[in-house]
Amino acid sequence: MSNKEVVSHLLARLPDDVSLERIAREIEFIAGVREGLNELDRGEGVGVADVEKLIASRGTR
Repeated sequence: MSNKEVVSHLLARLPDDVSLERIAREIEFIAGVREGLNELDRGEGVGVADVEKLIASRGTR
């Protein structure tokens, strides 16, 4: 699905009185998710074990 199609579907789901700020936040969220998925497809993701270590190290501070 193209970026334009994604935004079109988003706008169709939002209420008519939605603010521009909310639209911008929704688009930013979708863009972030799509970029994350693209990174995973390229093998650039972080493994679960690495994330668990990072979380554990943050909790001990």
